[in-house]
Amino acid sequence: MSTDHLASVAAAVADSARAAILLALMDGRSRTAKELAYLARVSASTTSGHLAKLTDLGLLAVTPLGRNRYFRLASPEVGRMIEAMANVAADLRPRRARVPGDPALQLARTCYDHLAGRLGVGMADALQDRGHVALSPDGGEVTPDGRAFFASIGVSLERAGLSKRIFCKPCLDWTERRSHLAGVVGAALCRHCLDHGWIERQRDNRALRITPEGHRQFARLFGLQLGDDAARSAA
Repeated sequence: MSTDHLASVAAAVADSARAAILLALMDGRSRTAKELAYLARVSASTTSGHLAKLTDLGLLAVTPLGRNRYFRLASPEVGRMIEAMANVAADLRPRRARVPGDPALQLARTCYDHLAGRLGVGMADALQDRGHVALSPDGGEVTPDGRAFFASIGVSLERAGLSKRIFCKPCLDWTERRSHLAGVVGAALCRHCLDHGWIERQRDNRALRITPEGHRQFARLFGLQLGDDAARSAA
C-alpha cells in the first residue's frame, strides 16, 4: 500500500461525520443514504458526498435495490480496522475523560458480524475455559470438544469452514478490554443467536437486546448471568 492511500484512508475516517457513518454500519447491516444521514446527524447532501468518498476509497460497498442504494462496510477487515481504532482511541483518551459509554452497547452489540460487549467476551471466556476454543494473539482454533459442542447447539462449522475468511480468531473488545470471538466461527455463532431469537437487533444502533430466552440459553450453555433483571423477570 502506498503512503498516499494510507493517508487518504486515515483522513477519511478522521472526519466526524464519516466516522459516524462507519460506526453505524458496524452492525453488519446495509443502510440507505437517508438512514445514514439520520444516524450521522448530517444533511442528505452532505451524506451523499461522504458516502461517495468512502465508497471510492473501498471502505464501503454499495448495492442498488429498486430506487434505493444500500451501503455496507466493504469487508470484515474494514470492521476490524474501525474496532481497532476504537480501542486505540479509548486508550489515548485522558484518564479523567474516561466515562462509561452506552450501557446497552457495553452489554451486547455486534462488531461487524460477531458478538461483542460483555456478552461476546463472556462467551469467548466460557468457550476457552471449557476447552472448546484456544485463542492466542496470533489466531485461534476450535478443539474437537468444541466442534462437538457447536454441533450440539446447531452451529455447523463444517459449512462455515468453506469460507475463505479466517476461521477463528480473537478480536480485542474496546469496552471490555479483553477479546471476544471473531472470524468465521464468531460470525456463525452470532447468526445462530439471532436466528434462534436469543438476541434482537435494535433499529438505530448496533446494541443488541438479549431476550428472556437468550438469558436462559446463555446461562445454560455458557454460565452467563448478564444482569438484565427486567428481561429475566419477564421469563
